[in-house]
Amino acid sequence: MPFVPVPKDLTKVKTKVVLNLTKRQLICFSCAAIVGVPTYLVTRTTIGGSAAAIVMIALMLPFFFLAMYERDGRPAEVLLRNFLRAKLWPRVRPYKTENLYKYLQEEGKTIAKQGKATAKAAVGKRPAVKGK
Repeated sequence: MPFVPVPKDLTKVKTKVVLNLTKRQLICFSCAAIVGVPTYLVTRTTIGGSAAAIVMIALMLPFFFLAMYERDGRPAEVLLRNFLRAKLWPRVRPYKTENLYKYLQEEGKTIAKQGKATAKAAVGKRPAVKGK
């Protein structure tokens, strides 16, 4: 009897459409072909066949990258968008936290100053002695 391995996590299984490729991969490979093949056909007469092939490959590589690269379940354009959002746009915090320890420390200093002031005032005054 043939054995077919079943993955434990079925969320990572992607549906294949044609030629064991996903819909995303088919779209990206089609875009790469639409960009690369006409570029090769136009440039092979002017710069030669091997140089035209290198130009075609250089133009098609970003599409292949978008089709195949995935990290932590996120495709490449989502990762690129998140990276650009974190690096380019201004970092505005929606709220600013209040440091309670800073307020307690300042209050402790003021209490200590008041305590020293009352202690100095008490040393300068002597209580009146009655009855001698």
